[in-house]
Amino acid sequence: MEFALSEEQQELAATVRSLLAKRADPRVETYDESLWQTLCEQIGVAALGIPEDYDGAGFSLFESIIALEEVGRSLAPCPLLSSLVTSEALLAGADEEAKKRLLPRIARGAVAAFVDGDAPVLDGDLAAIVVAASADGLVEVTDAETTWTPTMDQTIRLATVAGGTRTAIGDGPAALARARLVGAVGTAALAVGCAHRALDMTVSYTKERVQFGRPIGSFQALKHRMADMLVELEMARSASWAASYAVSTRADNAAQLAHVAKSYCSEALAHIAGETVQLHGGIAITWEHDAQLVFKRAHALRHLYGAPHEHRALVAL
Repeated sequence: MEFALSEEQQELAATVRSLLAKRADPRVETYDESLWQTLCEQIGVAALGIPEDYDGAGFSLFESIIALEEVGRSLAPCPLLSSLVTSEALLAGADEEAKKRLLPRIARGAVAAFVDGDAPVLDGDLAAIVVAASADGLVEVTDAETTWTPTMDQTIRLATVAGGTRTAIGDGPAALARARLVGAVGTAALAVGCAHRALDMTVSYTKERVQFGRPIGSFQALKHRMADMLVELEMARSASWAASYAVSTRADNAAQLAHVAKSYCSEALAHIAGETVQLHGGIAITWEHDAQLVFKRAHALRHLYGAPHEHRALVAL
C-alpha cells in the first residue's frame, strides 16, 4: 500500500515550514509568544485536531502531527506538543461542560499542559490551562505552584506542578491512555523533523567544505554515510506516519505502532545527530553552530514520553 500526504496535507506542511523558516529562532530558550499566536491565528495549528463543535478546525490528529514535524525541523521552541496532548486527553476523557469550556481556548492558542503522575510537565510553567489525570479521575488544576526544571535542551521546557485547586472534569484512565499515545507519536514526529534538519545541514556543509582541493561531499566514504542517514530518516518518517495515522483513526494496532515509532525515531535521531556532529568536524562542537542544538534535542526527545527501551518492552507484551 502506498502511503503519502494528500495535496492539502502537503500544502499544510509547506505553509508551516515557510512561516517557521522566516520567523523561528532555534537559539531562544522559551517559545516566541508572537510566533505562536501567528501560527494559531494564520494557520490554526492548535485547532487542527479539535472538532468544529469546540471551535476547532475539524481535521484530525494526523494533520496536527504534520505541523508538529515541521516544528521539529525548525528546532524552535513551541508549545504545540503539550497543547496537542492536552486537547486529545480532554477529547478522550473530559465531560461535555469541560470540553466546551477548555477546548475553544486551546484552539485559539492558550498554551495547555498535561500532568501525568509525578513526572516533570512539558510546558507546565508556561501553560494557561493545566489538566491532570490519574486512576482517580481527570481534573483541571488552577492556581498551582509551578517550578521550571533545568534541562540539557532548554527548548524542551519542563516544570513541576504542585498544589492548586483541582476540579473533577472526567475520566482519568481514558484521558491518560490517549495522552500517552499522542505524546509518543508527537515526540516521534518532532524527532523526524529534527533528523531532517540535521541531514539538510550536513549535506549543505559537505558541499561547501573543501579539503584536498575538492568538496568533502564528493568523497565516496562520506556519501555512503549521508546515504545511510537518509535511509534512517525515511524509515523513521514511515514509522512516524504509520503510527500517527493509526492513533488518529484509533486503529486496533495503534498502541503497538506508537511504541515502535517512539523507539525507532528516537534512536534514528540519536544516530543522525551523532553523524551530523562527526561530519561537520570541529565546528560542530562550538556554541556558534546549530549542530549542538540538534545533539541536545536528540537527547531530550529520546527521553520525552518514554525512552526507547521502555517502548520496546511494551511492544513485547
